[in-house]
Amino acid sequence: MKKKYQIILFIFFVLLSCSKKNKSDNDIISPEDSLPVYLKLANDFDLPLHFKQKYNQKALAIIINQKDDSINRVNLFKVANRYYNMSDWKAYLKTTKLILERAKNSKDSVNMAKAYTYLGDYYVSQSVVDSAFMSYFKAEKVYLRINDEYNLAKTFLSKASLQYNQGDYFESEIAVFKALSSLKKQKKVNDQFYESYNLLGILYNEREEYPKALEYQKKALSVLEDKSIPLEYQFKATSLNNIGFIYMSMHNYKEAIVYYKRGLEEKKLFEEKPILYAMLLDNLAYSKFKLNEPNELPDLFYKSLKIRDSLMLKSAIVSSKIHLSEYYAYNKDTFRAVQYSKQALILSRTLGKLNSTLGALKQIAVVDPKNASDYTKEYIKLNDQMLRAERKMGEKFSRIQYETNEIKDQNSNLQEKNKTLIYVFSICTLIGLFFYVYKTQQAKNRELLFKQQQQIANEDIYNLMISQQNDIEQTRIKEKKKVAQDLHDGVLGRMFGVRISLDSLDKIDEAEAAPKRKKYLTELKHIEEDIREISHDLNREKSELINNFIAILNKLFEDQQNTYDSKLITSFDSNIKWELVSNTVKINLYRIIQEALQNCNKYANADTITVEFKSEIDHLVLSISDDGIGFNVKRIKNGIGLHNIQYRAAECKGTASLKSAKGEGTLLEIKIPIDQKINLQNT
Repeated sequence: MKKKYQIILFIFFVLLSCSKKNKSDNDIISPEDSLPVYLKLANDFDLPLHFKQKYNQKALAIIINQKDDSINRVNLFKVANRYYNMSDWKAYLKTTKLILERAKNSKDSVNMAKAYTYLGDYYVSQSVVDSAFMSYFKAEKVYLRINDEYNLAKTFLSKASLQYNQGDYFESEIAVFKALSSLKKQKKVNDQFYESYNLLGILYNEREEYPKALEYQKKALSVLEDKSIPLEYQFKATSLNNIGFIYMSMHNYKEAIVYYKRGLEEKKLFEEKPILYAMLLDNLAYSKFKLNEPNELPDLFYKSLKIRDSLMLKSAIVSSKIHLSEYYAYNKDTFRAVQYSKQALILSRTLGKLNSTLGALKQIAVVDPKNASDYTKEYIKLNDQMLRAERKMGEKFSRIQYETNEIKDQNSNLQEKNKTLIYVFSICTLIGLFFYVYKTQQAKNRELLFKQQQQIANEDIYNLMISQQNDIEQTRIKEKKKVAQDLHDGVLGRMFGVRISLDSLDKIDEAEAAPKRKKYLTELKHIEEDIREISHDLNREKSELINNFIAILNKLFEDQQNTYDSKLITSFDSNIKWELVSNTVKINLYRIIQEALQNCNKYANADTITVEFKSEIDHLVLSISDDGIGFNVKRIKNGIGLHNIQYRAAECKGTASLKSAKGEGTLLEIKIPIDQKINLQNT
């Protein structure tokens, strides 16, 4: 064998050297090409363990650096399988957790469930049964969700096997029948049918239901007629051993020997399944011993023990030594009987397996009667402990399943609650949106109504001003008629009389004409004074016509002074040509002054209010100030009054600025752009 390893390694190194030699001519072999080679070598049973571990590590290093996809996860499972075969549990666990993490990140349910089964297998190998059961249970839930009946059945069988090993036979039986129910829906699954029937046969044998046990073991044996099941699994030898064991439990040792011998006749059994081979030898030897057939005894016992010892099967070694103790006790060799029973007891205690310890205690109590009472007490104590442990483990399995289902139900309830919250939130959002649209529309309607009211008010003011203008015009016409009458009846008549009188002076001498001429000149002077008076009256009329807007404002100011105690100071820049200012501007300025005075009266508590019109370059400036209590401009919200003032200023294409502070009064300034010619001084 050693020479064979050397030949394999030599060929491998030659291949490596050839690849290095040809490096200059060919591309280096890519990691993807090397991966199958490493995986194959890691699974080569003829190579030493450390070589297989090294090749598996190289394969893992290549896979980790590849893209995380379904093929990548399949390759990771191959690496995990090889670690499992090597019993490299630490590396196996690390690889399995990596697969599970990647599967979760990719939401790959198939590989996630498979990773859970691998975790379960790990915990079984480490005898951490609750974690193993939890892992299988998680895998079961995923397979149920994705409707993978084949792998679901395999998971049920893994759970059943775990429960059987922990003495939970009832739940194990239920799990097997669940597996069979899933398998009946599929084709070409005879290997799984075999495992199910075989496990049921073992279960019923433990429960001493021997006819059922034989029925299912023979069913398992009949399934093996399917040639697709690989012979190297040695399932037939397994079933023959199990059938023999049932007959041995029934004390039908003769029939048991028949099946054990048939099992040992299977080809390549020792090479492919040395553990099973040793078991068949031991069972055959024990059956012969019980049937009192001494031929080949105790050689068969020792042959089985040697194989088990070489494979370090400690539980099986305990069983072999108990059987040898029984054999030597029957043959009156007390020393060897006690020796083997003590060895079996010491080894079973180191294993911590109660079944093995109970068997050893039972045997040593028989062969060592002096200490039998002590061994019996320990046996009773351990037996009670084992029963409690089995009961506790069964309860733990049920609790894990219940709690997991409870968590699932809670998650479902949370999902339902989340859906309800989403619906409630959506409805509230829609209602809120509806009210927002409704309120916005209301605000728009109010604004439109306000504009309409403002338009009506502006039309009323305009009509009032037109009416006043008409009244003034009528008065002016009357005055003109009066002036015409005065000129016609008074001035023109008198001038005509003076002219006639002056013409008559030509007919008299100079001495007589001189005093008369003086008299007529005086009359002309009086006529001139009358004409000047009429001219002054006409100028006053023109000034009144120009300043009718100021007259309207003065009426507003007069009402203010008559109604309120505050002192009102007004000022008009004489450079402003009011006749050139549009009626729209005048109306809005009037309204702004009116609103500002109302605000002063309501809130300012002022002693003095000042209203001033000033002419600036390209601007007409209205400023309204008071010495009242003032307010914080930043904190106060715009009321309807201030909003109206700003709106009217904007309608005149102007600006409105407000300055105020507590205890420092308030200043409102309106700047309206106007034509430059309005600011020209009258000439």
